[in-house]
Amino acid sequence: MTDIVKLIECPRDAWQGLPEIIPTGTKVEYLQQLAKSGFKHIDAVSFVSPQHVKQMSDSEEVMKEFLARLPAGTAQPEIIGIVVNERGLERALATPGVTTIGYPYSISAYFRRANANMSRGESRALVEELRKATKASGHGLVVYISMAFGNPYEEPWGPEIVEDTLVWLKDIGVRNVSLADTVGNASPEQVGSLYGAVEDCVAGLELGVHLHSRAEGAAEKVLAAYDAGCRRFDGALTGLGGCPFAAGWSEISQRKRFSRRSLVAARTREFARKR
Repeated sequence: MTDIVKLIECPRDAWQGLPEIIPTGTKVEYLQQLAKSGFKHIDAVSFVSPQHVKQMSDSEEVMKEFLARLPAGTAQPEIIGIVVNERGLERALATPGVTTIGYPYSISAYFRRANANMSRGESRALVEELRKATKASGHGLVVYISMAFGNPYEEPWGPEIVEDTLVWLKDIGVRNVSLADTVGNASPEQVGSLYGAVEDCVAGLELGVHLHSRAEGAAEKVLAAYDAGCRRFDGALTGLGGCPFAAGWSEISQRKRFSRRSLVAARTREFARKR
């Protein structure tokens, strides 16, 4: 198995729940600095209703200015744009610079309604439409399995539900999937156990993790996923992030996204173990 790790930087996740609107120019400058620093994969924008996520209402303008101001000689990174419905898909496909469409597919019925107001059938139909549209347009597609490590709504959950979802995604042609701990409750043992339980059924997929966590224990979760075979990790330089539509959002926002420091710390420990 390769030791090469793919890191996806996620400023969009960090920005979306902040109450104070960040100026478009500030977002553009930040994205430029990420690109100049060598980040090749950036979860940068989302195409959702401004009524629900006002912070991301300027995504088209952000991308327009980002491309216009990208320094000569700086390679454009993969830019992931999140969508939750067909209107968002249309906007994302029409926005130059967006190279990959991201969609959060929830295996929790309650959260699926809260986040996208869809039934299971409607959400699966949208994923199939996303697959067809991105294949035709040449865009990439990544599907995040929300609540992959359990949910706080007392709904049924188990590795078999995650496995069933992964098999379905593979069958319809999705090749990039990330397991999301939306509420940040998973322990390192649970992270490693779930990843290891489902990995064998999805040969041919790039299977990553998108985890929320407090600083304490974050590096241990990275190592647990790495030891189970994961080589794709989402994170953020400051560790800020979370989903404003999940139960206990104020607490989750304090758990934050995985900081880049935690990922580096985990890799440092891994190298030390191999010496």
